Amino acid sequence: MSEHHQRDCIEILIEKARGGQISRRTFVQAMGLLAAVPLALRSGISWSADKPLVLVNWGGDALNAFRTAWTDSFTKSTGIPVRIDGAGPTEGAVRSQLASGRPSWDVVDMEGYSALNLGREKILQPLDYSVVQRDQVAPGMSHDYGIAGYMLSYVLAWDSEKYGDNGPRDWADFWNVEKFPGKRTLYKWMNGMLEAALLADGVPVDKLYPLDVPRALRKIDELKPHVLSFWGSGAESQQLMIEGEASMGVLWHTRATLLREDSGGRIKWGYDNAFLTNSSWAVLSDNPAGTAPAMQFIQHALQPAGQFKLFEILGNGPSNPATQKLMSPEQLELNCASEANMKKQILLDTQWYADHYSSTLEQYLTHLSK
Repeated sequence: MSEHHQRDCIEILIEKARGGQISRRTFVQAMGLLAAVPLALRSGISWSADKPLVLVNWGGDALNAFRTAWTDSFTKSTGIPVRIDGAGPTEGAVRSQLASGRPSWDVVDMEGYSALNLGREKILQPLDYSVVQRDQVAPGMSHDYGIAGYMLSYVLAWDSEKYGDNGPRDWADFWNVEKFPGKRTLYKWMNGMLEAALLADGVPVDKLYPLDVPRALRKIDELKPHVLSFWGSGAESQQLMIEGEASMGVLWHTRATLLREDSGGRIKWGYDNAFLTNSSWAVLSDNPAGTAPAMQFIQHALQPAGQFKLFEILGNGPSNPATQKLMSPEQLELNCASEANMKKQILLDTQWYADHYSSTLEQYLTHLSK
């Protein structure tokens, strides 16, 4: 998962607790070990002596939901201790781990295309698919160096007070400022935005990739006078919509869910024409805890019980379709990775992003600043 979405999940968990939407028990389960780790260190416990598996994500309070969903149960079933490091597994940080000659990380939670890049460079090791059951995720959700841990979507949200019941339904509508006047908000970090622009410009879904970046940027230029903000945080996107400053926007589905609740249904959205992507598990080459426990953990994290728990706490979609059997009809409707909702969406192309992300992002950000 991207750092930006991961940090947004943290904020959502806190907001739910403050608003009484989750129980104290659930909140404490997700947060409680924040104090436990420093206490253990003060007590003289040596992590290295216990040979823990070190799991690296983007940090913050809400990510202790990983403990509730996965790491506590993994330790209970295997006896292997797990320590969560919230330093953030950027590509640069993972490269630095290996370059140091003394890596301390084992399993990382990162963008699928980043995992593919680092795997090509032999910084990540191939996943052992004799242990990790690749068929537990949908086709297109895994590659040699990473497998989807959970899912997220970029959705189109709109203000029904502005447009009534006939709001924008696709990306051509989003760009149609005559039929749908009003300010827009788009994502600052590119993912899905080039695809939206190309679809608005008439490119068929099955012809999207490889992305025609110059064409997409020209289409974004057309819309820029009507874009109030290119948001960088989920809280910002939510505020723009709830206060009516932006009449429509591209949002993470987790924020869109909150908006619909907080606005009493005024802000509407759906998964039609949304962009679906995943966050992947990957393992460093020569990881200190060894290949076997790392692969064991990933296989454990693919199981429905833990994925369902993460969905309940953070709203991220399970990557294992079998998790749907644990869900109520209402939960299935919200699940971005349900069978019905996946059919409505466009899967971002991991291979294209692995090949082009860095150079294209630079072009995109430069274009936005003009």
